[in-house]
Amino acid sequence: MDDYETFMAAQLVNRTEAGVATGMNGAVTVAYNGLAARAGLEALKQGGGAIDAAMTAAVTQVALTAGAPISYFGIMSLVYYEAGTGQVHTMNAEWNTVRGETDPLTIPGGIDMSTAEGMWGTGVGGRTALVGGFMKGVGAAHERFGRLPWGEIFKPAIHVAEQGFPIGDRMAGYWEARAGDLERLPETASTFLKEDGSPYREGDVFLQPALAATLRAVAEHGTDYIYRGPWAEKAVAAVQADGGLMTVDDLAAYEVIWDEPLSADLGGGYTVYTNPPPNSGGVALIEVQRLASAAKLTEDGHWTESPEALRKALDITRNSILDLLPAAALEELLGSGFTPEQRVTQEHAERLWKVMEDGWPFGRWAPGGPGHSDDVVAIDAEGNIAAITHSINAVIWGKTAIVVDGITIGDAASFQQQQIAAVEPGGRLPAGTETGILFRDGVPLLGFASMGSGLHQRTFQGLLNVMRYGMTVDEAINAADFYLPNTDPATMQMIARVPAGAFPREVLDGMGYAYQALDHESARLGGEGLWVAVSRDPETEELRAASHNRNNSAAVAW
Repeated sequence: MDDYETFMAAQLVNRTEAGVATGMNGAVTVAYNGLAARAGLEALKQGGGAIDAAMTAAVTQVALTAGAPISYFGIMSLVYYEAGTGQVHTMNAEWNTVRGETDPLTIPGGIDMSTAEGMWGTGVGGRTALVGGFMKGVGAAHERFGRLPWGEIFKPAIHVAEQGFPIGDRMAGYWEARAGDLERLPETASTFLKEDGSPYREGDVFLQPALAATLRAVAEHGTDYIYRGPWAEKAVAAVQADGGLMTVDDLAAYEVIWDEPLSADLGGGYTVYTNPPPNSGGVALIEVQRLASAAKLTEDGHWTESPEALRKALDITRNSILDLLPAAALEELLGSGFTPEQRVTQEHAERLWKVMEDGWPFGRWAPGGPGHSDDVVAIDAEGNIAAITHSINAVIWGKTAIVVDGITIGDAASFQQQQIAAVEPGGRLPAGTETGILFRDGVPLLGFASMGSGLHQRTFQGLLNVMRYGMTVDEAINAADFYLPNTDPATMQMIARVPAGAFPREVLDGMGYAYQALDHESARLGGEGLWVAVSRDPETEELRAASHNRNNSAAVAW
Protein backbone atom coordinates (compact mmCIF):
# COMPACT_ATOMS: atom_id res chain seq x y z
CA MET A 1 0.00 0.00 0.00
CA ASP A 2 1.78 3.13 -1.21
CA ASP A 3 -0.55 5.31 0.86
CA TYR A 4 -0.02 3.43 4.14
CA GLU A 5 1.47 6.41 5.99
CA THR A 6 -1.33 8.69 4.81
CA PHE A 7 -3.99 6.39 6.16
CA MET A 8 -2.03 5.77 9.37
CA ALA A 9 -1.85 9.52 9.97
CA ALA A 10 -5.59 9.73 9.38
CA GLN A 11 -6.04 7.39 12.37
CA LEU A 12 -5.47 10.45 14.55
CA VAL A 13 -8.19 12.57 12.90
CA ASN A 14 -11.80 12.46 14.03
CA ARG A 15 -14.32 13.15 11.30
CA THR A 16 -17.15 15.66 11.52
CA GLU A 17 -19.10 14.17 8.63
CA ALA A 18 -19.33 10.81 6.90
CA GLY A 19 -16.51 9.65 4.71
CA VAL A 20 -17.67 9.02 1.13
CA ALA A 21 -16.11 7.09 -1.72
CA THR A 22 -17.43 5.94 -5.08
CA GLY A 23 -16.18 3.38 -7.57
CA MET A 24 -17.10 0.56 -9.90
CA ASN A 25 -14.74 -2.27 -8.87
CA GLY A 26 -15.08 -2.50 -5.12
CA ALA A 27 -15.72 -0.54 -1.93
CA VAL A 28 -15.11 -0.90 1.80
CA THR A 29 -16.37 1.18 4.71
CA VAL A 30 -15.67 0.98 8.44
CA ALA A 31 -17.01 2.68 11.54
CA TYR A 32 -13.52 3.07 13.02
CA ASN A 33 -9.94 2.90 11.78
CA GLY A 34 -9.72 4.06 8.18
CA LEU A 35 -6.44 2.19 7.66
CA ALA A 36 -8.39 -1.05 8.10
CA ALA A 37 -10.74 -0.03 5.29
CA ARG A 38 -7.72 0.62 3.08
CA ALA A 39 -6.34 -2.84 3.96
CA GLY A 40 -9.67 -4.34 2.93
CA LEU A 41 -9.61 -2.46 -0.35
CA GLU A 42 -6.10 -3.77 -1.00
CA ALA A 43 -7.45 -7.29 -0.57
CA LEU A 44 -9.92 -6.55 -3.36
CA LYS A 45 -7.19 -5.13 -5.58
CA GLN A 46 -5.09 -8.26 -5.02
CA GLY A 47 -7.89 -10.43 -6.42
CA GLY A 48 -9.90 -11.07 -3.29
CA GLY A 49 -13.66 -10.90 -2.98
CA ALA A 50 -15.96 -9.16 -0.53
CA ILE A 51 -15.29 -11.73 2.21
CA ASP A 52 -11.51 -11.33 1.88
CA ALA A 53 -11.90 -7.56 2.11
CA ALA A 54 -14.25 -7.67 5.09
CA MET A 55 -12.16 -10.17 7.05
CA THR A 56 -8.89 -8.38 6.31
CA ALA A 57 -10.39 -5.10 7.48
CA ALA A 58 -11.87 -6.65 10.63
CA VAL A 59 -8.64 -8.41 11.63
CA THR A 60 -6.70 -5.18 11.05
CA GLN A 61 -9.20 -3.15 13.08
CA VAL A 62 -8.49 -5.17 16.23
CA ALA A 63 -4.74 -4.57 15.96
CA LEU A 64 -5.32 -0.84 15.43
CA THR A 65 -7.37 -0.57 18.62
CA ALA A 66 -5.16 -2.75 20.86
CA GLY A 67 -8.10 -5.08 21.40
CA ALA A 68 -9.94 -2.47 23.47
CA PRO A 69 -13.41 -2.13 21.85
CA ILE A 70 -13.01 -5.22 19.64
CA SER A 71 -11.13 -8.46 20.19
CA TYR A 72 -9.89 -11.55 18.41
CA PHE A 73 -11.76 -13.42 21.17
CA GLY A 74 -14.89 -11.30 20.73
CA ILE A 75 -17.95 -11.92 18.58
CA MET A 76 -18.97 -11.52 14.95
CA SER A 77 -22.19 -11.57 12.96
CA LEU A 78 -22.16 -11.72 9.16
CA VAL A 79 -24.73 -11.24 6.41
CA TYR A 80 -23.39 -12.17 2.96
CA TYR A 81 -24.97 -11.78 -0.46
CA GLU A 82 -23.59 -14.24 -3.01
CA ALA A 83 -24.04 -12.60 -6.39
CA GLY A 84 -23.47 -15.76 -8.40
CA THR A 85 -26.41 -17.60 -6.83
CA GLY A 86 -28.52 -14.65 -5.68
CA GLN A 87 -28.59 -16.15 -2.19
CA VAL A 88 -28.15 -14.41 1.16
CA HIS A 89 -26.27 -16.29 3.88
CA THR A 90 -25.85 -15.49 7.57
CA MET A 91 -23.20 -16.58 10.02
CA ASN A 92 -23.46 -16.35 13.80
CA ALA A 93 -20.09 -16.34 15.58
CA GLU A 94 -21.42 -14.78 18.77
CA TRP A 95 -20.93 -15.75 22.43
CA ASN A 96 -21.12 -19.26 23.81
CA THR A 97 -21.77 -19.49 27.52
CA VAL A 98 -19.48 -21.60 29.71
CA ARG A 99 -20.73 -25.14 30.24
CA GLY A 100 -19.57 -25.31 33.86
CA GLU A 101 -21.31 -22.04 34.78
CA THR A 102 -24.52 -23.23 36.46
CA ASP A 103 -25.17 -20.20 38.68
CA PRO A 104 -24.76 -17.21 36.34
CA LEU A 105 -26.76 -14.83 38.52
CA THR A 106 -23.80 -14.81 40.93
CA ILE A 107 -21.27 -13.75 38.28
CA PRO A 108 -19.68 -10.58 39.68
CA GLY A 109 -19.85 -7.16 38.11
CA GLY A 110 -22.17 -4.85 36.28
CA ILE A 111 -22.30 -1.38 34.79
CA ASP A 112 -23.41 1.47 37.04
CA MET A 113 -24.61 4.29 34.80
CA SER A 114 -25.10 6.65 37.76
CA THR A 115 -21.36 7.30 38.22
CA ALA A 116 -18.48 7.97 35.86
CA GLU A 117 -16.44 5.18 37.45
CA GLY A 118 -19.31 2.71 37.41
CA MET A 119 -19.74 3.10 33.66
CA TRP A 120 -16.40 1.30 33.28
CA GLY A 121 -17.58 -1.76 35.23
CA THR A 122 -17.98 -2.72 38.87
CA GLY A 123 -16.53 -6.22 39.36
CA VAL A 124 -13.71 -8.49 38.20
CA GLY A 125 -13.04 -12.21 37.94
CA GLY A 126 -12.59 -15.01 35.44
CA ARG A 127 -16.27 -15.85 35.54
CA THR A 128 -16.95 -12.68 33.57
CA ALA A 129 -15.40 -14.24 30.43
CA LEU A 130 -17.43 -15.93 27.69
CA VAL A 131 -16.31 -18.00 24.69
CA GLY A 132 -15.96 -15.65 21.73
CA GLY A 133 -16.33 -16.76 18.13
CA PHE A 134 -14.63 -13.93 16.22
CA MET A 135 -11.59 -15.85 15.02
CA LYS A 136 -13.62 -18.98 14.32
CA GLY A 137 -15.93 -16.77 12.28
CA VAL A 138 -13.04 -15.33 10.25
CA GLY A 139 -11.92 -18.86 9.45
CA ALA A 140 -15.38 -20.15 8.57
CA ALA A 141 -16.21 -17.18 6.32
CA HIS A 142 -12.88 -17.43 4.52
CA GLU A 143 -13.17 -21.20 4.06
CA ARG A 144 -16.58 -20.87 2.47
CA PHE A 145 -16.28 -17.71 0.40
CA GLY A 146 -12.68 -16.49 0.48
CA ARG A 147 -10.42 -16.31 -2.56
CA LEU A 148 -7.07 -15.14 -1.21
CA PRO A 149 -4.71 -17.52 0.61
CA TRP A 150 -5.54 -17.70 4.34
CA GLY A 151 -2.33 -16.05 5.46
CA GLU A 152 -2.98 -12.94 3.36
CA ILE A 153 -5.88 -11.99 5.63
CA PHE A 154 -3.46 -11.41 8.52
CA LYS A 155 -0.58 -9.55 6.85
CA PRO A 156 -1.80 -5.98 7.47
CA ALA A 157 -2.63 -6.70 11.13
CA ILE A 158 0.74 -8.36 11.71
CA HIS A 159 2.47 -5.34 10.19
CA VAL A 160 0.53 -2.97 12.46
CA ALA A 161 1.33 -5.08 15.50
CA GLU A 162 5.05 -5.24 14.70
CA GLN A 163 5.57 -1.65 13.53
CA GLY A 164 3.14 -0.07 15.97
CA PHE A 165 0.56 2.67 15.64
CA PRO A 166 0.47 6.19 17.12
CA ILE A 167 -1.82 6.82 20.08
CA GLY A 168 -4.42 9.50 19.44
CA ASP A 169 -6.29 11.51 22.04
CA ARG A 170 -9.24 9.13 22.17
CA MET A 171 -7.08 6.02 22.61
CA ALA A 172 -5.04 7.84 25.22
CA GLY A 173 -8.26 8.41 27.10
CA TYR A 174 -8.88 4.66 27.12
CA TRP A 175 -5.51 4.06 28.76
CA GLU A 176 -5.95 6.81 31.29
CA ALA A 177 -9.41 5.65 32.35
CA ARG A 178 -8.44 1.97 32.54
CA ALA A 179 -4.88 2.31 33.91
CA GLY A 180 -5.75 0.90 37.35
CA ASP A 181 -7.40 -2.17 35.84
CA LEU A 182 -4.58 -2.76 33.36
CA GLU A 183 -2.03 -3.08 36.17
CA ARG A 184 -4.01 -5.75 38.05
CA LEU A 185 -2.56 -8.78 36.22
CA PRO A 186 1.15 -9.16 35.32
CA GLU A 187 0.70 -10.11 31.65
CA THR A 188 -1.82 -7.35 31.08
CA ALA A 189 0.47 -4.80 32.71
CA SER A 190 3.48 -5.89 30.66
CA THR A 191 1.40 -5.74 27.47
CA PHE A 192 -0.47 -2.48 27.92
CA LEU A 193 1.62 -0.37 30.28
CA LYS A 194 5.08 1.12 29.81
CA GLU A 195 8.11 -0.29 31.63
CA ASP A 196 7.67 2.28 34.40
CA GLY A 197 4.03 1.20 34.84
CA SER A 198 2.52 4.35 33.35
CA PRO A 199 -0.19 4.29 30.66
CA TYR A 200 0.47 5.15 27.03
CA ARG A 201 -0.29 8.76 26.16
CA GLU A 202 -1.13 10.76 23.09
CA GLY A 203 1.77 10.73 20.63
CA ASP A 204 3.28 7.48 21.89
CA VAL A 205 3.72 4.55 19.49
CA PHE A 206 2.24 1.26 20.70
CA LEU A 207 3.94 -1.98 19.64
CA GLN A 208 2.35 -5.44 20.02
CA PRO A 209 5.08 -8.07 19.52
CA ALA A 210 3.19 -10.80 21.39
CA LEU A 211 0.12 -10.21 19.25
CA ALA A 212 2.19 -10.32 16.06
CA ALA A 213 3.54 -13.73 17.08
CA THR A 214 0.05 -15.01 17.84
CA LEU A 215 -1.35 -13.80 14.53
CA ARG A 216 1.54 -15.43 12.66
CA ALA A 217 0.70 -18.70 14.41
CA VAL A 218 -2.97 -18.41 13.41
CA ALA A 219 -1.97 -17.58 9.84
CA GLU A 220 0.19 -20.72 9.77
CA HIS A 221 -1.94 -23.18 11.76
CA GLY A 222 -5.47 -21.89 11.31
CA THR A 223 -8.07 -21.12 13.93
CA ASP A 224 -7.37 -24.39 15.79
CA TYR A 225 -4.42 -22.54 17.29
CA ILE A 226 -6.94 -20.40 19.16
CA TYR A 227 -9.65 -22.97 19.89
CA ARG A 228 -7.72 -26.23 20.32
CA GLY A 229 -4.05 -25.31 20.48
CA PRO A 230 -1.53 -23.45 22.65
CA TRP A 231 -3.50 -20.22 22.92
CA ALA A 232 -6.62 -22.07 24.10
CA GLU A 233 -4.65 -23.72 26.90
CA LYS A 234 -3.08 -20.44 28.01
CA ALA A 235 -6.39 -18.58 27.86
CA VAL A 236 -8.20 -21.17 29.96
CA ALA A 237 -5.37 -21.18 32.49
CA ALA A 238 -5.59 -17.39 32.81
CA VAL A 239 -9.36 -17.42 33.19
CA GLN A 240 -9.29 -20.23 35.75
CA ALA A 241 -6.51 -18.55 37.73
CA ASP A 242 -8.91 -15.63 38.14
CA GLY A 243 -11.75 -17.85 39.37
CA GLY A 244 -13.38 -18.69 36.05
CA LEU A 245 -14.97 -21.98 35.07
CA MET A 246 -14.04 -22.05 31.38
CA THR A 247 -12.30 -25.19 30.10
CA VAL A 248 -10.42 -26.14 26.94
CA ASP A 249 -13.46 -28.22 25.99
CA ASP A 250 -15.54 -25.02 25.91
CA LEU A 251 -13.23 -23.60 23.27
CA ALA A 252 -12.84 -26.85 21.32
CA ALA A 253 -16.63 -27.26 21.10
CA TYR A 254 -17.21 -23.82 19.59
CA GLU A 255 -18.75 -23.81 16.10
CA VAL A 256 -20.21 -21.00 14.03
CA ILE A 257 -23.86 -21.20 12.95
CA TRP A 258 -24.63 -20.84 9.24
CA ASP A 259 -28.31 -20.22 8.62
CA GLU A 260 -30.90 -18.83 6.25
CA PRO A 261 -31.46 -15.10 6.75
CA LEU A 262 -34.38 -13.56 8.56
CA SER A 263 -36.15 -11.39 5.97
CA ALA A 264 -39.08 -9.02 5.85
CA ASP A 265 -40.96 -7.08 3.19
CA LEU A 266 -40.95 -3.51 4.51
CA GLY A 267 -43.14 -2.03 1.77
CA GLY A 268 -42.25 0.29 -1.08
CA GLY A 269 -40.38 -2.55 -2.78
CA TYR A 270 -37.88 -2.85 0.08
CA THR A 271 -36.88 -6.17 1.65
CA VAL A 272 -34.32 -6.48 4.42
CA TYR A 273 -32.22 -9.57 5.12
CA THR A 274 -30.60 -9.90 8.52
CA ASN A 275 -29.43 -12.37 11.15
CA PRO A 276 -32.01 -14.83 12.51
CA PRO A 277 -32.28 -16.11 16.11
CA PRO A 278 -30.38 -16.92 18.27
CA ASN A 279 -29.23 -13.44 17.28
CA SER A 280 -31.79 -11.03 18.76
CA GLY A 281 -30.87 -7.85 16.90
CA GLY A 282 -32.38 -8.96 13.60
CA VAL A 283 -35.81 -9.42 15.15
CA ALA A 284 -35.62 -6.00 16.83
CA LEU A 285 -34.45 -4.41 13.56
CA ILE A 286 -37.51 -5.63 11.65
CA GLU A 287 -39.90 -5.04 14.54
CA VAL A 288 -38.91 -1.38 14.85
CA GLN A 289 -39.46 -0.76 11.13
CA ARG A 290 -42.90 -2.33 11.46
CA LEU A 291 -43.59 -0.03 14.41
CA ALA A 292 -42.65 3.01 12.31
CA SER A 293 -45.33 1.94 9.85
CA ALA A 294 -47.88 1.31 12.61
CA ALA A 295 -47.18 4.75 14.10
CA LYS A 296 -47.37 6.44 10.67
CA LEU A 297 -44.10 8.10 11.58
CA THR A 298 -43.23 9.51 8.18
CA GLU A 299 -46.54 11.40 7.98
CA ASP A 300 -45.19 13.71 10.69
CA GLY A 301 -42.09 14.64 8.67
CA HIS A 302 -38.48 13.96 9.65
CA TRP A 303 -37.47 13.83 13.33
CA THR A 304 -34.92 16.58 12.73
CA GLU A 305 -37.72 18.97 11.79
CA SER A 306 -40.80 17.74 13.63
CA PRO A 307 -41.21 17.45 17.43
CA GLU A 308 -44.04 14.97 16.88
CA ALA A 309 -41.86 12.75 14.68
CA LEU A 310 -38.97 12.88 17.15
CA ARG A 311 -41.28 11.95 20.01
CA LYS A 312 -42.68 9.01 18.05
CA ALA A 313 -39.23 7.84 16.95
CA LEU A 314 -37.99 7.86 20.55
CA ASP A 315 -41.05 5.90 21.66
CA ILE A 316 -40.77 3.39 18.82
CA THR A 317 -37.12 2.52 19.51
CA ARG A 318 -37.96 1.56 23.08
CA ASN A 319 -38.84 -1.84 21.60
CA SER A 320 -35.24 -2.94 22.20
CA ILE A 321 -36.06 -3.28 25.90
CA LEU A 322 -38.28 -6.27 25.07
CA ASP A 323 -35.20 -8.49 24.78
CA LEU A 324 -34.36 -7.73 28.40
CA LEU A 325 -37.78 -8.45 29.93
CA PRO A 326 -38.72 -11.83 31.44
CA ALA A 327 -41.29 -13.92 29.60
CA ALA A 328 -43.91 -13.39 32.33
CA ALA A 329 -43.72 -9.61 31.96
CA LEU A 330 -44.05 -9.84 28.17
CA GLU A 331 -47.07 -12.12 28.44
CA GLU A 332 -48.74 -9.73 30.87
CA LEU A 333 -48.04 -6.82 28.55
CA LEU A 334 -48.89 -8.32 25.17
CA GLY A 335 -50.56 -11.67 25.80
CA SER A 336 -49.32 -15.20 25.17
CA GLY A 337 -47.31 -16.42 22.22
CA PHE A 338 -44.69 -13.68 22.20
CA THR A 339 -42.20 -15.33 19.81
CA PRO A 340 -39.56 -14.04 17.37
CA GLU A 341 -41.77 -15.20 14.49
CA GLN A 342 -44.65 -13.05 15.75
CA ARG A 343 -42.47 -10.03 16.55
CA VAL A 344 -41.58 -9.49 12.90
CA THR A 345 -45.23 -9.30 11.74
CA GLN A 346 -47.15 -6.10 11.09
CA GLU A 347 -50.05 -7.38 13.19
CA HIS A 348 -47.77 -7.59 16.23
CA ALA A 349 -46.43 -4.08 15.53
CA GLU A 350 -49.93 -2.61 15.41
CA ARG A 351 -50.72 -4.21 18.78
CA LEU A 352 -47.42 -3.16 20.34
CA TRP A 353 -47.72 0.44 19.13
CA LYS A 354 -51.17 0.67 20.71
CA VAL A 355 -49.63 -0.46 24.03
CA MET A 356 -46.85 2.11 23.63
CA GLU A 357 -49.33 4.89 22.89
CA ASP A 358 -51.33 3.99 25.98
CA GLY A 359 -48.19 4.32 28.13
CA TRP A 360 -46.54 0.97 28.69
CA PRO A 361 -45.00 0.43 32.12
CA PHE A 362 -41.39 -0.13 31.06
CA GLY A 363 -39.07 2.82 30.50
CA ARG A 364 -41.08 5.99 31.02
CA TRP A 365 -39.70 9.26 29.73
CA ALA A 366 -38.89 12.09 32.08
CA PRO A 367 -40.95 15.17 31.19
CA GLY A 368 -39.10 18.02 29.56
CA GLY A 369 -38.34 21.15 31.55
CA PRO A 370 -38.72 24.69 30.30
CA GLY A 371 -37.34 26.16 27.33
CA HIS A 372 -18.73 -1.31 21.98
CA SER A 373 -17.49 -3.03 18.57
CA ASP A 374 -16.78 -2.14 14.93
CA ASP A 375 -18.38 -2.53 11.53
CA VAL A 376 -17.21 -3.45 8.06
CA VAL A 377 -19.16 -3.51 4.81
CA ALA A 378 -17.46 -4.59 1.59
CA ILE A 379 -18.67 -5.02 -2.00
CA ASP A 380 -16.60 -6.47 -4.82
CA ALA A 381 -16.84 -6.04 -8.59
CA GLU A 382 -19.13 -9.06 -9.00
CA GLY A 383 -21.65 -7.59 -6.56
CA ASN A 384 -20.94 -9.88 -3.60
CA ILE A 385 -21.72 -8.02 -0.36
CA ALA A 386 -20.29 -8.79 3.08
CA ALA A 387 -21.63 -6.92 6.09
CA ILE A 388 -20.21 -7.71 9.51
CA THR A 389 -20.37 -6.42 13.05
CA HIS A 390 -17.81 -7.53 15.60
CA SER A 391 -17.26 -6.56 19.20
CA ILE A 392 -15.53 -7.31 22.48
CA ASN A 393 -18.97 -6.54 24.00
CA ALA A 394 -17.28 -4.94 26.98
CA VAL A 395 -16.39 -1.42 28.05
CA ILE A 396 -12.87 -0.88 26.64
CA TRP A 397 -10.88 -4.08 27.37
CA GLY A 398 -13.30 -4.96 30.18
CA LYS A 399 -12.71 -4.32 33.85
CA THR A 400 -11.35 -7.83 34.41
CA ALA A 401 -8.63 -6.96 31.87
CA ILE A 402 -7.26 -10.38 30.96
CA VAL A 403 -4.84 -10.60 28.03
CA VAL A 404 -3.12 -13.70 26.68
CA ASP A 405 -0.34 -13.47 24.09
CA GLY A 406 -1.66 -10.10 22.94
CA ILE A 407 -5.32 -11.13 22.67
CA THR A 408 -7.78 -9.48 25.04
CA ILE A 409 -10.48 -11.44 26.87
CA GLY A 410 -13.41 -9.20 27.79
CA ASP A 411 -15.91 -9.32 30.64
CA ALA A 412 -19.14 -9.68 28.65
CA ALA A 413 -20.67 -11.94 31.32
CA SER A 414 -20.37 -9.20 33.95
CA PHE A 415 -23.51 -7.41 32.77
CA GLN A 416 -25.49 -10.20 31.03
CA GLN A 417 -26.19 -12.46 33.99
CA GLN A 418 -29.94 -12.60 33.35
CA GLN A 419 -29.48 -13.42 29.68
CA ILE A 420 -26.92 -16.13 30.47
CA ALA A 421 -29.29 -17.68 33.00
CA ALA A 422 -31.90 -18.04 30.24
CA VAL A 423 -29.53 -20.07 28.04
CA GLU A 424 -28.49 -23.69 28.52
CA PRO A 425 -24.89 -23.82 29.82
CA GLY A 426 -22.59 -23.95 26.82
CA GLY A 427 -25.30 -22.57 24.51
CA ARG A 428 -25.28 -19.58 22.17
CA LEU A 429 -26.06 -16.27 23.86
CA PRO A 430 -28.38 -13.94 21.90
CA ALA A 431 -26.62 -10.79 20.73
CA GLY A 432 -28.24 -7.54 19.69
CA THR A 433 -26.10 -6.88 16.62
CA GLU A 434 -28.01 -5.41 13.66
CA THR A 435 -26.35 -6.20 10.35
CA GLY A 436 -27.97 -6.76 7.01
CA ILE A 437 -28.55 -6.24 3.32
CA LEU A 438 -31.39 -4.12 1.94
CA PHE A 439 -32.99 -5.08 -1.38
CA ARG A 440 -35.31 -3.01 -3.55
CA ASP A 441 -37.53 -4.71 -6.12
CA GLY A 442 -35.55 -7.91 -5.70
CA VAL A 443 -32.14 -6.29 -6.33
CA PRO A 444 -29.52 -5.74 -3.58
CA LEU A 445 -29.36 -2.02 -2.86
CA LEU A 446 -26.99 -1.71 0.10
CA GLY A 447 -25.17 -3.57 2.84
CA PHE A 448 -25.11 -2.08 6.33
CA ALA A 449 -23.76 -2.70 9.81
CA SER A 450 -24.13 -0.91 13.13
CA MET A 451 -22.41 -0.83 16.49
CA GLY A 452 -22.26 1.06 19.78
CA SER A 453 -24.71 1.06 22.68
CA GLY A 454 -27.16 3.02 20.52
CA LEU A 455 -26.84 0.73 17.51
CA HIS A 456 -30.57 -0.07 17.53
CA GLN A 457 -31.55 3.59 17.34
CA ARG A 458 -28.92 4.30 14.68
CA THR A 459 -29.95 1.39 12.44
CA PHE A 460 -33.59 2.42 12.69
CA GLN A 461 -32.73 5.96 11.59
CA GLY A 462 -30.29 4.95 8.86
CA LEU A 463 -32.69 2.57 7.13
CA LEU A 464 -35.64 4.96 7.37
CA ASN A 465 -33.53 7.80 5.98
CA VAL A 466 -32.76 5.71 2.90
CA MET A 467 -36.13 3.98 2.40
CA ARG A 468 -38.65 6.63 3.37
CA TYR A 469 -36.81 9.94 3.07
CA GLY A 470 -34.87 9.23 -0.13
CA MET A 471 -31.38 9.92 1.24
CA THR A 472 -28.08 8.56 -0.03
CA VAL A 473 -26.09 6.48 2.45
CA ASP A 474 -23.88 9.42 3.43
CA GLU A 475 -26.85 11.77 3.76
CA ALA A 476 -28.49 9.18 5.99
CA ILE A 477 -25.44 9.11 8.24
CA ASN A 478 -24.97 12.88 8.37
CA ALA A 479 -28.61 13.56 9.26
CA ALA A 480 -28.99 14.46 12.94
CA ASP A 481 -29.48 11.32 15.03
CA PHE A 482 -30.63 10.51 18.53
CA TYR A 483 -28.84 8.08 20.86
CA LEU A 484 -29.76 5.36 23.31
CA PRO A 485 -31.60 7.16 26.13
CA ASN A 486 -30.14 7.46 29.60
CA THR A 487 -32.04 6.07 32.59
CA ASP A 488 -32.01 7.90 35.91
CA PRO A 489 -31.32 5.16 38.51
CA ALA A 490 -33.23 7.08 41.18
CA THR A 491 -36.48 7.59 39.27
CA MET A 492 -36.04 5.00 36.45
CA GLN A 493 -37.18 7.69 34.05
CA MET A 494 -35.53 7.89 30.64
CA ILE A 495 -33.81 10.99 29.29
CA ALA A 496 -33.30 11.40 25.55
CA ARG A 497 -29.73 12.01 24.34
CA VAL A 498 -28.70 13.82 21.16
CA PRO A 499 -25.49 15.28 19.69
CA ALA A 500 -24.97 18.90 20.71
CA GLY A 501 -25.97 21.42 18.07
CA ALA A 502 -27.51 18.87 15.71
CA PHE A 503 -31.23 19.48 16.30
CA PRO A 504 -33.16 22.76 16.19
CA ARG A 505 -33.93 23.85 19.73
CA GLU A 506 -37.64 24.16 18.97
CA VAL A 507 -37.78 20.50 17.90
CA LEU A 508 -36.12 19.28 21.11
CA ASP A 509 -38.21 21.50 23.37
CA GLY A 510 -41.37 20.75 21.44
CA MET A 511 -41.21 16.96 21.83
CA GLY A 512 -41.96 17.26 25.56
CA TYR A 513 -39.29 14.86 26.85
CA ALA A 514 -36.26 15.73 28.96
CA TYR A 515 -33.05 15.55 26.94
CA GLN A 516 -29.29 15.87 27.15
CA ALA A 517 -27.14 17.35 24.37
CA LEU A 518 -23.75 15.60 24.36
CA ASP A 519 -20.56 16.96 22.86
CA HIS A 520 -18.42 14.94 20.45
CA GLU A 521 -16.12 13.49 23.11
CA SER A 522 -19.01 12.34 25.30
CA ALA A 523 -20.77 10.45 22.52
CA ARG A 524 -18.81 7.17 22.75
CA LEU A 525 -20.02 6.35 26.27
CA GLY A 526 -23.16 8.46 25.92
CA GLY A 527 -25.32 6.01 23.97
CA GLU A 528 -24.04 6.81 20.47
CA GLY A 529 -24.84 4.41 17.65
CA LEU A 530 -22.70 3.97 14.54
CA TRP A 531 -24.09 2.89 11.15
CA VAL A 532 -22.10 2.39 7.96
CA ALA A 533 -23.27 1.28 4.54
CA VAL A 534 -22.27 0.70 0.93
CA SER A 535 -24.91 1.10 -1.78
CA ARG A 536 -24.92 -0.24 -5.33
CA ASP A 537 -26.87 1.64 -7.98
CA PRO A 538 -29.02 -0.99 -9.74
CA GLU A 539 -28.80 0.84 -13.06
CA THR A 540 -25.23 2.17 -13.27
CA GLU A 541 -23.72 -0.36 -10.79
CA GLU A 542 -21.78 2.49 -9.19
CA LEU A 543 -20.77 1.77 -5.60
CA ARG A 544 -21.14 4.47 -2.94
CA ALA A 545 -19.54 3.81 0.45
CA ALA A 546 -20.17 5.93 3.53
CA SER A 547 -18.46 5.72 6.92
CA HIS A 548 -19.34 7.05 10.37
CA ASN A 549 -19.29 10.82 10.89
CA ARG A 550 -17.75 11.21 14.34
CA ASN A 551 -14.40 9.38 14.54
CA ASN A 552 -11.45 8.09 12.51
CA SER A 553 -13.59 6.12 10.07
CA ALA A 554 -13.12 5.95 6.32
CA ALA A 555 -14.84 4.83 3.16
CA VAL A 556 -12.69 3.72 0.21
CA ALA A 557 -13.48 2.53 -3.32
CA TRP A 558 -11.92 2.04 -6.72
